[in-house]
Amino acid sequence: MPPKGSNSVTKTFEMLELLGESPEGISAAQAAEATGYPFSTAYRLLGGLVESGYAGFDARTKIYTLGMEVFRLAQKVAHRQGLSGATKDLLQELTKSTGESSILAVRRGNAALTVLTVDGPQFRTTTDPGDESPLHTSAIGQALLAYDPRVDTTIGALDFVARTPNSITDPAQMRTRLEQIRTDGWAGQSEENDIGMNALAVPVFDLDGTLLASLALAAPVFRRSLDELIEFVPRLNETAALIAARFPR
Repeated sequence: MPPKGSNSVTKTFEMLELLGESPEGISAAQAAEATGYPFSTAYRLLGGLVESGYAGFDARTKIYTLGMEVFRLAQKVAHRQGLSGATKDLLQELTKSTGESSILAVRRGNAALTVLTVDGPQFRTTTDPGDESPLHTSAIGQALLAYDPRVDTTIGALDFVARTPNSITDPAQMRTRLEQIRTDGWAGQSEENDIGMNALAVPVFDLDGTLLASLALAAPVFRRSLDELIEFVPRLNETAALIAARFPR
């Protein structure tokens, strides 16, 4: 991407954004190529981010990644907005009553952003707060996509990349799936996002019908079949209503 700003602060934030878009990390040379900055500038900006804790650096591979300071700030924002702090006890109770991991996510662009997770007693979830999941492969994403008022436009903008052999990669097939989700009121997927995992999600609506978030239960295939997760739909809807009542306005 070409450089968008000229001052050092803008360049630093552009570099931070690039790190956020590079989950596997990047080298200084790759950062320079992506931003259009001279190598020396990219190297200096990355060094400053490492020094302040906003980036990590692997001396062996020469790869830069997001640092824990970014995660700390993200957690503070989530708590301040009430998306995490105000609903954690509800997800804890959901996990306790079902025995499975629970996930709360909101829409961010063409992805589902995980806001909060509560791990089940037997295993931990495959997503963490701050992670993004594809709308077309994850249950939390499909629950958000199904109720998108501009769903056709969104589908046209999605990259239907397969995460597993079970992932839906055909837009027409996805439209059929979304129609079924709207009929059923829940989104279920079996090993479409992660091999060995089943998940089921319901939408979280405000009192006026505005889509706020999606709420999911996830379990390894050897613990719960999708049919078994479907039995928890009433419990999920009950928790979703409680979450909506606490959602920040």
